[in-house]
Amino acid sequence: MALTGRAALLAAIGTIPIGVWGPSWTGILAVNAPLALACACDAALAAPVRRLGLTRSGDTSVRLGERADVTLSVTNPSGRPLRARLRDAWPPSSWEAGTEVAASRHRLTVPPGERRRLTTRLRPTRRGDRHADRVTIRSYGPLGLFSRQGSHKVPWTVRVLPPFTSRKHLPSKLARLRELDGRTSVLTRGEGTEFDSLREYVPGDDTRSIDWRATARQSTVAVRTWRPERDRHILLVLDTGRTSAGRVGDAPRLDASLDAALLLAALASRAGDRVDLLAYDRRVRALVQGRAAGDVLPSLVAAMATLEPELVETDARGLTATALRTARRRSLIVLLTTLDAAPVEEGLLPVLSRLTQRHTVLVASVADPHVARMASARGNADAVYEAAAAAHAQAERRRTAEELTRHGVTVVDATPDDLPPALADAYLALKAAGRL
Repeated sequence: MALTGRAALLAAIGTIPIGVWGPSWTGILAVNAPLALACACDAALAAPVRRLGLTRSGDTSVRLGERADVTLSVTNPSGRPLRARLRDAWPPSSWEAGTEVAASRHRLTVPPGERRRLTTRLRPTRRGDRHADRVTIRSYGPLGLFSRQGSHKVPWTVRVLPPFTSRKHLPSKLARLRELDGRTSVLTRGEGTEFDSLREYVPGDDTRSIDWRATARQSTVAVRTWRPERDRHILLVLDTGRTSAGRVGDAPRLDASLDAALLLAALASRAGDRVDLLAYDRRVRALVQGRAAGDVLPSLVAAMATLEPELVETDARGLTATALRTARRRSLIVLLTTLDAAPVEEGLLPVLSRLTQRHTVLVASVADPHVARMASARGNADAVYEAAAAAHAQAERRRTAEELTRHGVTVVDATPDDLPPALADAYLALKAAGRL
């Protein structure tokens, strides 16, 4: 606790230059005695800070970009009214730039023996856990000349979840899934490998779907209908190594991969498939296994919230071995990683055959839209050089993708906004083709 009001105190004890007031300290104090008395009374009437009771309540989780309200209750057990300014300190990333002062500072008055609540509104700008720091309170006397100041630790944590902006694509992907599954009037025949039912032949049906045994038992031609397989296993593998830290726009590549993985997980769980998650660089950063369909998405979101890129080279052999241990039956392994030539050629390609021998492998990568804009730029010498560099980078990515394709891997390479729907479409195409 500290007493403030230094200027008033200095004036009260006579630190005004002697040339103005004269050499007599007695005279100075006599002139300033009322002010000194007022300051002393003000300090005595300021409510003590250390005895205050502080508790928290409110939101414990919030999606990135949305608002979280945390309520702080202040109880004044003393016999003096509390007139105070309060600062509720949180990490800088708990607010948008320029809004911290207005959001974290409060004025309050608490009568003796009563309690008041105030709300701090957070709008985090990064994923992860945000921990409350100290609550600093400055208690003023009725005249405002002196104050008592102290700090309290009032723990609270708000977990900032991925925003899942790609959920806007989910209705259209579910509609496509229902078409594949034969649950709408727009029914695609001959897709999938699990027998669904028999129906009467109509012109345009694939003659290979005619069931001759059933046709022989009735007066009309019967055809088989199929539906995509269910209860397949999908393993989402997030590469959290150094390449995932590269920024695309305002966010690291890892954030775009998380968004794409969430859309695919939501779609696959609705399709009746089992979805697991593995995040890896040189060790396991997150692992979600064996969740029921209704619990898959919340579990993945909670696991992804605290994931951050690690500035280390990903151990491709360790990643492959861990993925094989996690997916013991035939699965679709979706690897969200980079298409940069060096990490793929030196890390992934030498061990890729271990995955493709047992599983269907899909590699998804985040492309930088700025490179595409550079490639189309013209107008001056600098723009032409930038366009040449961008074209070279794009050609390298295409060669890397073609090399993976020759090894039997499906490749999806798209910008952050386009990657989630493109990955969902690739999953639906594999499902329709019976390759899961």
